[in-house]
Amino acid sequence: MRSAEIIIDVPFFDVDAMQVVWHGHYVKYLEVARCELLRSFNYDYTDMSASGYMWPIVDMQIKYVGSALFAHKIKVKATLKEWENRLKIDYLITDVASGKKLTKASTVQVAIDINSKEMCFESPAVLFDKLGLPQP
Repeated sequence: MRSAEIIIDVPFFDVDAMQVVWHGHYVKYLEVARCELLRSFNYDYTDMSASGYMWPIVDMQIKYVGSALFAHKIKVKATLKEWENRLKIDYLITDVASGKKLTKASTVQVAIDINSKEMCFESPAVLFDKLGLPQP
């Protein structure tokens, strides 16, 4: 399994009056970790576009378990779980100091041919090449 981790210092502008991260900002944290994961095998959004595909998010699930707080450090781990027909990435957000689990999430992306605008029912060969895996 491929995975990547990032550390985020929770900024003041991401929190509410109780100094708790507003729920919508977690999506941004997932995006930062996802980009780090994609970069780890040289297939970030610029590479995707250059290869002739866009990969929109078609599904996202988030389970809030605890609260991230202002000035705390959080770790966001992104793990690639599926790649043959779609990109499914699982996420775990934890508080760095305590190790406490704060959020679990997953996203699903599918390949869209940029020219035809049609969804691919199998991941394109370029993804397997980038992952160093044989195409099924």
